[in-house]
Amino acid sequence: MEGILVGAKWLELAERAINGELISLEEGLSVIQADDNEVLPILHAAFKVRKHYYGKKVKLNMIINAKSGLCPENCGYCSQSIVSNAPVEKYSFLDKDTLVAGAKEAMSRKAGTYCIVASGRGPTERELDGVIEAVEEITSTMPLKICACLGILTDEKAKRLQQAGVHRYNHNINTHRDHHEAITTSHSYDDRVDTVEFAKTAGMSPCSGVIVGMGETDEQVVEMAYALRALDADSIPVNFLHAVDGTPLEGRERTAPMKALRILALMRFINPTKEIRVSGGRELNLRTLQPMALYAANSIFVGDYLTTEGQSVELDHHMIEDLGFEIEESALPLTNQA
Repeated sequence: MEGILVGAKWLELAERAINGELISLEEGLSVIQADDNEVLPILHAAFKVRKHYYGKKVKLNMIINAKSGLCPENCGYCSQSIVSNAPVEKYSFLDKDTLVAGAKEAMSRKAGTYCIVASGRGPTERELDGVIEAVEEITSTMPLKICACLGILTDEKAKRLQQAGVHRYNHNINTHRDHHEAITTSHSYDDRVDTVEFAKTAGMSPCSGVIVGMGETDEQVVEMAYALRALDADSIPVNFLHAVDGTPLEGRERTAPMKALRILALMRFINPTKEIRVSGGRELNLRTLQPMALYAANSIFVGDYLTTEGQSVELDHHMIEDLGFEIEESALPLTNQA
């Protein structure tokens, strides 16, 4: 009887999420801190919300690392930062032809969104011009959504990206406001929020998420979900720390797979209508439980991340097929057609 009552509690949270009600901090903690035996009932409830808004469709995204290393920021999790000794490849901004070729690869992987990501505090004028030139060619020849992630923006640069055809801009809050300075001091939490707001004002879809496993408390994880709801991010990447050797956060324990699943369910309950993307660290932290994540999340990256390897594209496609889910491929109209 106790198990039935507990299961009913999670379904009640699902109903309230669908009705637009915000769950309390205590309820959010009860999800994260639930016994492992409750993971299946929690995912069942999260899937009820996910299915209500997204059915069984899965959005695929592909990243291209447009500029690697050479970053002056001191983010403790990042292998490309100035405080990292990780042996990562370093190169300046990729040329237009390489960026366009990456978009063609995204299409071959059945990705609906192509993510142009670059290290650095923010784009220089020359880098911005290069992205704009590539985006204009991509959007005129391929039905892809373009997401840019180029660091901190000004209002003017955000408008230029939107006018060029960038659909979405990503800038993660990464962690809790009160934990931010334990992770980086070279920019502020508000710098990140301001960039998302500039993107929204310019007319781009806002994308912002978190990295779980950097020393934050469970209470802060719930409050991070609240912060993303307040920010009204359309897309929420949920990363689980991949503690790369040579970074200040090296050696941190991975998030336990069952807890990672509960955190994804929490994100769905608090941000029911949003694209929840299980992102970096998926393979390392969830391991064999990766398919279960899609009962809460409705989006993944296919292929490698910035400096870490992902699961093979073939395995991701098989995972989605074996779940009985369906890849949602982009069908955007082409721009600038004669």
